[in-house]
Amino acid sequence: MQIYLILFLAIAAETIGTTALQASQQFTRLWPSVLVVIAYGVSFWLLSLTLKTMPVGIVYAIWSGLGIVLIALIGLTVFGQRLDLPAILGMGLILTGILVIHLFSNTAPH
Repeated sequence: MQIYLILFLAIAAETIGTTALQASQQFTRLWPSVLVVIAYGVSFWLLSLTLKTMPVGIVYAIWSGLGIVLIALIGLTVFGQRLDLPAILGMGLILTGILVIHLFSNTAPH
């Protein structure tokens, strides 16, 4: 489904932007700061395209949920930020919620 590809690309752009936000050191480094603006712009543009065929609540749940998990993984691998067990369990619940929406909801396109 093309709409999920667009949504995935929006999530990827948002993840890049958030990673660059950390690397920008509160917008004191030029190139990571520029990347933040570009990546978020692309992310929101792609996100808006998905709203033509999917409800905003579903789109935002998938976008933010997967973004949270991806940023946590990047935080671990790139920035050495460790998560405790409750944080990992909570993210597992987020992923479970996304799967429930995708597999069982008639609101999301299949």
